Amino acid sequence: MKRISLTLLAALFFLSFISWSQSSFAQELPYPPAKEKWNADSLGNHRAIVEVTGTGNVASVKIAWRRPDTHPENKEIILMDATTGKRVLNMYAPVVNREYGIIYFQPVPGHKIYYVYYMPYRLKGSANYPHAIYPEPVQMAREAWLNTAKTTKHFAAAHLVRLEPIDLFNSFYPMEMIATKEETNTLMQEHPHAGYLVFPEDRLHPVKMEYDLPYWWIKEGVKSTFSGTADKGEYYAFQLGIYPVKENLQNIKIKFSPLKDKGGNSIPDSLITCINTNGISYAGLPETFQVNVPEKNIQAMWCYIKVPEQAVPGLYEGVATVTADNAPSTKINLHITISSKTATDHGVNEPWKMTRLPWLNSTLFQKNTVIPPYTPLQISGNTIRLLGRKMILANTGFPEQIQTFYPIEMTGISDVPNNLLAEGIHFHIVNDKNKDIKLQSGEIHFTKETLGTVEWQSTSTSPSLNMVVNGHIEFDGFVSYKVAIIAKENIQLNDIKLHLPIKPDVAKYFMGLGYKGEYRPDSIHWKWNVATKNQDGGWIGTVNAGLHFELRDQHYSRPLNTNFYLLKPLVLPASWGNNDKGGINVFKKGISVLVDAYSGQRAMHAGDTLYYNFNLLITPFHPLYTDWHWEHRYYHDYKPVSYIKSAGANVINIHQGKYINPYINYPFIATRQMKAYIDSAHRLGMDVKIYNTIRELADRAYELYPMFSLGHEIFPAGKGGGYPWLQEHLNNDYIPGWYTPETNDAAIVDGGASRWHNYYIEGISWLVKNVGVDGLYLDDVAYDRVTMKRVKRALLQNGHPGIIDLHSANQYDKNDGWNNSANLYMSLFPYINRLWFGEYFDYNHNGPDFFLTEVSGIPYGLMGEMLQGGGNAWRGMIYGMTSRLPWTEGDPRPIWKVWNEFGIVGSRMIGYWVPGCPVKTDNPDVLATVYQKQGKALVSIASWAKTDTTIHLKMDWKALGIDPARATITAPAIKDFQPVREFKPGEAIPVKKEEGWLLIIK
Repeated sequence: MKRISLTLLAALFFLSFISWSQSSFAQELPYPPAKEKWNADSLGNHRAIVEVTGTGNVASVKIAWRRPDTHPENKEIILMDATTGKRVLNMYAPVVNREYGIIYFQPVPGHKIYYVYYMPYRLKGSANYPHAIYPEPVQMAREAWLNTAKTTKHFAAAHLVRLEPIDLFNSFYPMEMIATKEETNTLMQEHPHAGYLVFPEDRLHPVKMEYDLPYWWIKEGVKSTFSGTADKGEYYAFQLGIYPVKENLQNIKIKFSPLKDKGGNSIPDSLITCINTNGISYAGLPETFQVNVPEKNIQAMWCYIKVPEQAVPGLYEGVATVTADNAPSTKINLHITISSKTATDHGVNEPWKMTRLPWLNSTLFQKNTVIPPYTPLQISGNTIRLLGRKMILANTGFPEQIQTFYPIEMTGISDVPNNLLAEGIHFHIVNDKNKDIKLQSGEIHFTKETLGTVEWQSTSTSPSLNMVVNGHIEFDGFVSYKVAIIAKENIQLNDIKLHLPIKPDVAKYFMGLGYKGEYRPDSIHWKWNVATKNQDGGWIGTVNAGLHFELRDQHYSRPLNTNFYLLKPLVLPASWGNNDKGGINVFKKGISVLVDAYSGQRAMHAGDTLYYNFNLLITPFHPLYTDWHWEHRYYHDYKPVSYIKSAGANVINIHQGKYINPYINYPFIATRQMKAYIDSAHRLGMDVKIYNTIRELADRAYELYPMFSLGHEIFPAGKGGGYPWLQEHLNNDYIPGWYTPETNDAAIVDGGASRWHNYYIEGISWLVKNVGVDGLYLDDVAYDRVTMKRVKRALLQNGHPGIIDLHSANQYDKNDGWNNSANLYMSLFPYINRLWFGEYFDYNHNGPDFFLTEVSGIPYGLMGEMLQGGGNAWRGMIYGMTSRLPWTEGDPRPIWKVWNEFGIVGSRMIGYWVPGCPVKTDNPDVLATVYQKQGKALVSIASWAKTDTTIHLKMDWKALGIDPARATITAPAIKDFQPVREFKPGEAIPVKKEEGWLLIIK
């Protein structure tokens, strides 16, 4: 009878709740979201509606809130009179726990309805990184009334009408309404011999709590059968909730039988997958996961069935067998009814049904096909050719020479090679007598030859150790080496070091290892410090030839970046780091500038293997596409497309937090609105790109709880906190990310390489095909080149333009590990169309070497725009850069007007770095870049002089193709840039500090 009584009481409670909340079962999130019923920032997200039906000075009500938060007794309760909207101060809560609360209060005569806000919060921190504080209770009741309330035995009758969240998204119902201790104990007593319980659960009720059984499961009971209905061709998801009763469970697995109907038709078990135990890595490799569940914790095991499109409708039955290493197996019957309806695109257009879970195991666009503008790799002997570059291998497997074929102007490809190396790349293995161990090189064996990838192997031997080299090059100039040093006997070594001997004329600039992009210092001495520095390599080069290098071992894991490096830093490579003995020196030695990556003294035992892996990028990746740059003018905001077109822009970036892209990195809520906008832009000949990256993820992602069920695969460990929704609905093991007040969007930081990248690729492909997006705006990135290549292929499919621009806030600070944005993202540069660097880049107090290497993108084949403070318009034009409309203080339209009037499309860009630039100044701190056309030139002049100065132009009239006797030099009027002015050849030109001119010579 007691059990029945509990059930009846709970059922009455749920009926009162369900009257408002039935639509909160998993469904498409309404968009735009409904207006909030009250001010959450003052009252919180949850309230109980109470009705007083009796009379008296003290009313009493019991509220069975079944709340999932901890220590509710330490949180404030606010009682409001619904009639007046005023707070009731005479209130006292003698009992507050997670299951229920008892509230005494003084009702106003004739006022029946009251609101009990039981989780009010206050926001601290900044607007974009808020942290909710839940105030402790403060007794505000008058002493006389409080004494009466504590002693009276006669209360005015009151009852709970219903619990009410501020909106559906904040609802705890049904999977976050906790079971009481008594209900949980009763359930355990009903299954005295079970080591663990399995709760089959529908896809519409994601398991959310980790430490409490939901009352939903108490009400439904423990079942041995899961029943569901799926359409033909649908990706149908379901859950098995695992709850260890007596001990920790080790290595949980689920084995599926085929599903069969009575007519002998079958759905093979190969089409049924549990994402928690089996998957495909972001690199396309099969992987398995071990799932362990502590006692009295809950683990959701998410599964999906890829129902064949040709399945015969009817009831299909099978078995899911749950096993653990230390417990008996449990069989769950699967009864799946296949309807006669065929799902459209596997049902992925309804993601709230978890139909996109198979995306986590996707291999879409994984094949390493050549991506335009790159060309297939060509092999001749030991020489590998690729777009604008060539690598010649020595028998060791390392490059004997690397060449680029880009002229210094960087606007084309020539037949004249630029040699990067003064001698071949090589290792020195030094014994304890400080002598090099002589290795006998074998021959190169090419192990893979495709249009996009070439791989080779070479083994060098000695009596004491072997060096096995596995090399890999791709069509874009990425080179990776896996170098295994294998001890054949016990041996003491003074050092194992890699030498990159760079030609001095190439080693003009350096970036990385704690140095901003700048003219290469005479010497660099750097040591590993992964705890605080996101540094494992750098770039050395000049405008038309360079080499980026990174040192790795087999345990490399991508760290967090963009404010969060210190929470998940680099792992010190055991080989290169060698307990902090390793480092890198860069210095002039003989005919080379030597990059000396050393690792220091160590002992190796027979059979030991050390991996001295490293990656190279041969820069530039491609020539500058200047005409594309002039023709594509960006507008970075959500405005009517007709207005944007009238402003002179033709590429629209839709940032996150905007009406058609409201939730960060999850552009799947307002897709109807987004498609309508993009269609309207396409009708006017304009492109639309959207903000969508991997770094953090909106709390409104439908698949959020399945992803959390994967442990730390996608979301790294953290201490929780942040915006209230995160604290109230997650289990504190996360890192709060960016918050967008305009759309009430709270993000969670996601980690490095994971299966979320597979989902991301599928999502981009879906957006291209179904919504028509033309590209992506990447706002800092947390993925590597493997994913970036797939992104580009997805965006280019079916003739789409596939435009990508990369924005980065300057990563050279404490929270980002003192890295350079260009250094951090260089492996992605081959697929970027434009850079936008970025917040905290100082355009006024850094030299042209910094501008060139860190901001402009030119040494890598890219062009860019400026952000911080609108940039420096004069210095920017030296590199073909303006600010971006309308995001920053600078307005590029006056300069665009000059571009149009001059006809900059079709011009030849000749930068100040070109020795033969036809216009120079007589002041080395005032630089000039020329945009040349037939019979005229647009000349950009910018000053880095410390004071206002006066210059004279040094003209090569013949190279300009202009008769000096008939030449005119005009400074057109440009708003906020320069007044109109005429100059005569040879006339002194005044230049203000940090400013310059745009001159038209013809």
